[in-house]
Amino acid sequence: MPNYVEKNSSKPGQTQPPAPEALLARLRSLVPTLSRGPAQVGRAVLADPQAIVPMTMRQLAAHTDTSDASVTRLAQAIGCTGYREFRALLAASTAVQTAAAGPAGTGRLPADIELDDAPAEVVAKLLAEEQQALADSAAALDIAALTASAEAICAARRVVITGIGASGIVARDLSAKLERIGIISQPITEGHHALTAAAVMEPVDLLIVISASGETADILEPLDAARAAGIPTVAITVRPRSRITAADHVLIAVAARESGMRPAAMSSRTGQLFIVDSLFALVYQRRAEQAGAAVTTSHQMLAPRRHRKDPS
Repeated sequence: MPNYVEKNSSKPGQTQPPAPEALLARLRSLVPTLSRGPAQVGRAVLADPQAIVPMTMRQLAAHTDTSDASVTRLAQAIGCTGYREFRALLAASTAVQTAAAGPAGTGRLPADIELDDAPAEVVAKLLAEEQQALADSAAALDIAALTASAEAICAARRVVITGIGASGIVARDLSAKLERIGIISQPITEGHHALTAAAVMEPVDLLIVISASGETADILEPLDAARAAGIPTVAITVRPRSRITAADHVLIAVAARESGMRPAAMSSRTGQLFIVDSLFALVYQRRAEQAGAAVTTSHQMLAPRRHRKDPS
C-alpha cells in the first residue's frame, strides 16, 4: 500500500494558504505556537478582523505595537507570501464570516472561564468554546486528506492507533468504532508500547497517530520508526506548525483553542472526536456491505444482554 502525502504540499510540512472560510480557524490554532510579535498581531486580527482589513502593514504594526516584520511573519505562518495576500484573504474571510450567524460565525475568541464565574456562566462559556472548536475544525478540514485517510484504513491489513493522555481517549474511540465494523484495530496509549508496536508493523498495516501538540516524543518516535520501515501513516494534530507535520504522511489538522482553566485539552479533544467521527463515516461508506453485516452481527450478539431479566 503506498504512502500518502499531505494535500497541496510541494514538500513535507510546507504551509499553504487556507480557504477564506478557514482562515480564522487556522489562525486560532496557530497563534499559541507563534513568537510574541506575530502572536500579538494574530490576536488583534482575531479580536476584530473587519477592523484590520483596511489597515496597511505599517498601520497594523502600530495598532499592535509590533513591527512590519512581525506582521509579515504572521502572514507567512498562515501560508501567504506576504501581508498583501494575507489582507486579501482576510477580506474574503470576513465577507464569509459576516454571512454566518452565531458564535461560530465570528472571529472573536470565546471568553475564558474566570474563577468567580457563576455555574451558568461556566456552562455557557464551555458551550461556546465547544461550538467554536467544532465549527473551526469543520471549516479548516482538508477533505482530500480525510478521504486519503479513509482509503488508507480500508486498504490496511490492520490499523494501529496511538495517542497519549487526552489523545489516548480519542485513539480508543476510533479503534472501537473500526472494530465494530470488522476492521482489525489496536489502540495504544503508552509510549514504549507504541514504539515496540511500530517496530513490528509491516507496509500492509497503517499507523494513525493522534497528538494535540504534535511535539510528544512518545508519538514522534513510533511515527519516525514506521515511516523508516515504509509503513503508511496518518497524523491528527491541533498544531499545524509542529514537528509532527514534517513528514510525508497524511496530515489532518484540528482547529481548537484551550483556555487557561482547561488543562485537560477538552476543546482540542472535541475537535479530534469530530474528525474521528467524520473519518469513520467515510470508512463506513466505503465498506457499507461489510460494515452493515458486522454491525448487525454485533447487535444480535448483544441483544440477549440488553433484554436480560433481573434475576431477583
